[in-house]
Amino acid sequence: MLLAYEPPELGYFGADALSCVTGAAEALGLSVETMDVGFNPDAPSLTPAMQARIDAADIVVFLARLGDQLRFSDMPPGKRIVVSFALDGALFGSAFGTTHHSAMTMLKIRVAEALARARQVHVTCAQGSDFSGVPEIGPVGEGDTTVLRFPLSVFKPVPARSFSGRVALCGFLTGTGSRYYDTYTVEFDGPLFARFERGRLTGFEGAAVDVARAEAQHDRVARQFGIDRNAVHSWHAGIHPGCGYPWAARDSYERWGGLAFGNPRILHFHTCGNYAPGEISWNMVDPTILIDGVPVWEDGVFHAARLPGGQEVLDTYPCAARVFAHPDRAIGLPAWDTAVPPRPVRSRPLAGVPAR
Repeated sequence: MLLAYEPPELGYFGADALSCVTGAAEALGLSVETMDVGFNPDAPSLTPAMQARIDAADIVVFLARLGDQLRFSDMPPGKRIVVSFALDGALFGSAFGTTHHSAMTMLKIRVAEALARARQVHVTCAQGSDFSGVPEIGPVGEGDTTVLRFPLSVFKPVPARSFSGRVALCGFLTGTGSRYYDTYTVEFDGPLFARFERGRLTGFEGAAVDVARAEAQHDRVARQFGIDRNAVHSWHAGIHPGCGYPWAARDSYERWGGLAFGNPRILHFHTCGNYAPGEISWNMVDPTILIDGVPVWEDGVFHAARLPGGQEVLDTYPCAARVFAHPDRAIGLPAWDTAVPPRPVRSRPLAGVPAR
């Protein structure tokens, strides 16, 4: 196994992440090699030396943003390639890192199946988000990425081209981790809504100064990369209730955007660029997602048992049932984290919802 890592001095992965994964891999009997791949925000690429090391490995695990940046488009076929969203030893040892991966894989599929056959999806939140449409998600078997993500924390993105409405932004616009640029995040002084119509941004609503900041950010990023300014490509929500974010988002929006999106309390859009993940992320907090009238997400709680076949997964994997009963509500946004204390969540199907 090749562990491709970036140095902890860069402030993204924790100092103990490399030793944590190395120790676990060696305990499984794997021969482990490591390689510092650094971080290049402007022109990420695989050098010939990196490519040669990858070619020689059976398994490649990225503890580096390079893996997500490249999306492995130039990786050799037939490799088992993993990108880690756990950033330090505490996260690897938490419910986020220790809930059975197969349980989360099965739940991801159950969500995709429910969305693929849905006649209507309606999303709201207490801050005023309200958008709806009929998902055009395509065959469930088609992957949304060519890598294995660990821990698995989101479902397949839902194309936004058939959705319209408004999104209550959670105080800022930030990048997606696809490319990095100056003024990566802009904050707002008050509530701001993004309006869109069938996958196209139609404008922002809020105080004039905040509207101007949001419009200028889309203008600038689109101009810098030569991309479709008004594209609203797709959206998805977190599915992993163990995905807590214990730090303040303002300390590093780059780090927040690379981890916190896996918490069911966060739903995000891929915008500015007609591709996933785009270059600007719209984030909303505590979504209620009605799939054909069933609140599968309710005020930021993902009720897996309300999915056809979801209770089966929880019954099969007690570790998953435990984390769904006691979700980690920390998302690094003090205004929301202090307002909603952690609480046990009952996991049972709604009356009238068929079980597979």
